[in-house]
Amino acid sequence: MENNKVEVIVVGAGPAGVSSAITLARAGKKVLLIDRADNAGDKNMFGGTIYAKQTAEIFPKFWESAPVERAITEHKIFMLTDFDSTQYSYRYSSKGAYKAFTVIRSKWDKWCVEQAQKEGVYYAPKTLVKELLIDNGKVAGVKTQFEDFYSDMVIIADGVNSLLAKQIGLRKEFTDSDMTLNVKEVFKLPKQRLEDRFNLDENTGSAVRILGGPLKDMFAMGFMYTNKDTVSIGFGVSLDELKKQKVSPYELLDDLKEHPSVAPYIKDGELVEYSAHMIPEGSFNHIPKVFDNRVLLVGDAAGFVDNIHLEGTNLAMLSGKLAAETAVFAIEKGDFSASTLSLYYKKLKDSIIIKDLKTHNNTINVLKKNILTLTTLCPNLACEFFEMFTSADEISKRVKYRKFLSEVLKSGVIFKMMPLAFYALGRCIKK
Repeated sequence: MENNKVEVIVVGAGPAGVSSAITLARAGKKVLLIDRADNAGDKNMFGGTIYAKQTAEIFPKFWESAPVERAITEHKIFMLTDFDSTQYSYRYSSKGAYKAFTVIRSKWDKWCVEQAQKEGVYYAPKTLVKELLIDNGKVAGVKTQFEDFYSDMVIIADGVNSLLAKQIGLRKEFTDSDMTLNVKEVFKLPKQRLEDRFNLDENTGSAVRILGGPLKDMFAMGFMYTNKDTVSIGFGVSLDELKKQKVSPYELLDDLKEHPSVAPYIKDGELVEYSAHMIPEGSFNHIPKVFDNRVLLVGDAAGFVDNIHLEGTNLAMLSGKLAAETAVFAIEKGDFSASTLSLYYKKLKDSIIIKDLKTHNNTINVLKKNILTLTTLCPNLACEFFEMFTSADEISKRVKYRKFLSEVLKSGVIFKMMPLAFYALGRCIKK
């Protein structure tokens, strides 16, 4: 790198940033990847899974050499009451074609950066970008705590708080209603004990979503993910919901871990990690401007998160790739104007990123309005039904069925679910 000048600077070595950098390097462009952490992934947190399709577009056959933990072959939903639970499970036979993998970010991100360096990416860790350099009203590079670096354009991948995007007016501060707090603990268990508890084979894994229980009456969802010899457990909760309920996230997590249907999975486990992280809730209406003269915005910095499906990493990687393709086009054209870089948004519109965010544009607001039905009423009725269905006593089944049906009608759950059903139907048929 001569005279601190490259063609593109990428700020942030998370999934979006690495995807941008490696795509640019493969196209023969000079790119500098900057990250403030001592090691890539040290400051990153997610549940977490990566999805095979989008990941393989950046790292073909990554599962053969990357530090993946387990291939997810089973998805479960736990619907909890205060003490009981109804559990649903979907298990698929992969036949060698796995759809998702659990990873540990400190290992995964480090490996990704190593692959980028092999492709010729300049990597600068332990480097804090203080601000964008502006020359005649246009982005000309970045100022770090050490020195200035110059480039034809900058790809901003510095995460949900994105000070750089705010500096040049691409986006405003996210409000509490736009943000979700994720908290997570990781428990170490003997590998065989973990597999026995989750009914897993040597390399297969399980992903669990949790509704109700300690998280009832609020817009929150818990999760558990299996790694090789650890279990990640935590939840995501809307920040405004957390403030409204006036509860501590630490207390909620403790209550979740102690629930009778959750506690056995982490019993006698050694706590090896605690982390918390803010993520955007994800909404098409809250997507900021993602391009301007000499600059593009990717990943969490652009709000590219689909919280309905717990997808963020795949959207980050895809947005990074699309941004890099746009940068290559601009470099070869010799034009870094907003008009040329608007190609990025056209690519986003043709991808699943904008399509999925549009599909779920108002979904979170609809769910929040029906949160008592989803996190309290439905789990209670589900558990009540299975308790009735699996018991035998002096009361006839006809009487039991009639009583349960009466309770369902009195609860109004059918009518309360109708807005959700009609909304979902509208999302499916809307073009």
